[in-house]
Amino acid sequence: MFVLSCFIAFTFRIGNGRKAVFTLCCFLACLNIHAQQTKSSSADTSTQSHFLKGILQQVIASVKKNHDTAISDLYYTGKSEAPYMPFEGKIIRHINIKSLDFERTFSDTSIRIVSFASRIGNKLHINTKEREIRNNLFIKERTPLNAYKVADNERYLRTLDYIHDARILIQLVHNNPDSIDLLVVTKDFFSISVDASSDVLNHVHVNVAEANVAGEGQRVEVSGLYDYNRNPNFGSGLLYRKNNIGNSFINGSASVSSILIDPASHEEESGQFISFSRPLVSPYLHFAGGLSYSHYQASNMYKVPDSTFFKYNYNYFDAWIGYNLGVNKLLAGKNAIRDRTFLSLRYFDYYFNNVPYQVDHNFDPLFNNRAAVLAQLTFFRQDYYKTQYIYGFGTTEDFPYGYNIALTGGWHKQLDHERPYLGFHAFRYFVTNSGEFIQLFFRTGGFIYNKQVQDGSLLIGGTAFSRLYFWNDIKIRQFIGFNFSALKNRVTYAPLRIDNPYGIRGFLSDSAYADRRITISLETEFYLKPRLFGFQFAPFVYGDFSLLAPHGSLVDKSSLYSSIGGGIRTRNENLIFETIELRLYFYPVTPNNVNGFKVVLNSNIRYRYISNYVTEPDVVQLNAEQ
Repeated sequence: MFVLSCFIAFTFRIGNGRKAVFTLCCFLACLNIHAQQTKSSSADTSTQSHFLKGILQQVIASVKKNHDTAISDLYYTGKSEAPYMPFEGKIIRHINIKSLDFERTFSDTSIRIVSFASRIGNKLHINTKEREIRNNLFIKERTPLNAYKVADNERYLRTLDYIHDARILIQLVHNNPDSIDLLVVTKDFFSISVDASSDVLNHVHVNVAEANVAGEGQRVEVSGLYDYNRNPNFGSGLLYRKNNIGNSFINGSASVSSILIDPASHEEESGQFISFSRPLVSPYLHFAGGLSYSHYQASNMYKVPDSTFFKYNYNYFDAWIGYNLGVNKLLAGKNAIRDRTFLSLRYFDYYFNNVPYQVDHNFDPLFNNRAAVLAQLTFFRQDYYKTQYIYGFGTTEDFPYGYNIALTGGWHKQLDHERPYLGFHAFRYFVTNSGEFIQLFFRTGGFIYNKQVQDGSLLIGGTAFSRLYFWNDIKIRQFIGFNFSALKNRVTYAPLRIDNPYGIRGFLSDSAYADRRITISLETEFYLKPRLFGFQFAPFVYGDFSLLAPHGSLVDKSSLYSSIGGGIRTRNENLIFETIELRLYFYPVTPNNVNGFKVVLNSNIRYRYISNYVTEPDVVQLNAEQ
């Protein structure tokens, strides 16, 4: 089995000569071949199992004994703040930390997943240090419990890329009804990952990462490339990232690499960057912001003709800061005030030392010098609902409910074209009583020049996840997405395309473009109960349909593009690398009117719903997620 797995991983071909993807999961799957799920039977193991089981079950039972609410269910699904509301205002006496190893699950801590792989994982992996977990807490001992703030902190722990799941549980204090203890339970990912791709021996790319070095929330990533047709043949990259520096909630990153691929121009780059960011991890914090500087240059390592190689060299500086207005009222305990106002300011500057001669002084959305000063006023009321099986395989996911409205204005310069900008966006999130998750969004903006609107942009749409359906042991979730985009009086913006999240999945050509776009996306996922070597599986079928209308054309002259197909996703929830997806695409119509079919293996699929309270001010984006 081991030899067969390695052979398939190295020799499998995707589409028309795509490189095979080989990840550490092949090796770990084989290590897990003798896995078996058992309960502890010896006296010592029984004692340990009883203790761990008590972490969740006994705490929950003690809470239910004193309250008539279904607290046990609330810890796993439902409004994030619900488990803590009965204890609002009680004094937090102690905060205790407990980490689960790879043999335990949140759903039932009495069960041990005993396997060769789990034992190797426990040997190789260093659990996140207790001081690092405490470093990521913004709830404090000897303070009154704020239910929303505790829920925010639990959700924030789950956003850390080395934490698999987290719970903050209430522990009652006997003979002291005005106080409680908190138990923070976390489970790590196995944080070592290896990715590799190979085209026989002509091209070999390897990436090795440790996402939680020494259990201190540090990521170190080393990349290497060998290519026979490249000059020089070898290239490398190094990245370092530190989460929450000094309990400031500032994350720092630095990288240097000679083997980058620019996602927009598709040219190979070399470059370096350093960045610091402080997200608004809770509406009870005052400040958020970011600061980054980078330098990139295109490198003609494959000696392509000068007529097709876009040679460029640029520096990028970006800084923003925001303040949470009126947060002192929230800190004073006025939880009835759930509406927040956030004011932010941003400055960015793209400066090209060398511009591709193919562009010269023409307007181009990629290769023009551009700078902007933007201010944004955001109004939001956003809480979270805990659920499962949206993107992940049973991992806790946090879906927002509430609203987010922002007004953006400022000054923008591209080449010598200076214009004021005004934009607006609104999001509305719902969780229905029957369990559907709905997001609606509206974005619009434009530049004012000579009393006219230039590059007027509009994006409106929504997404919806159905409630979870059950068919025997199979869990089924339906997804539907819709969006409409339009550009008016386009001057500097890129035309609308479908090779992006607002178009057709897997579509790589940028030769289809227009000024109006309508897209509908459908997908049905089937989460299977059986596991193979610790991996869970979810087959799916999908259909994407996108209508492009050129400037001034009627609907009957528009072009309809579509993609239909299916595939399967798999994930081992203990491993840090993201969901692996094998997807089959069929394109009935392409821009060249030729049917297209391809198979893609992708190991970079997100596994949790991603949401933020606020983001940095920006102009409306129509070909990329914002």
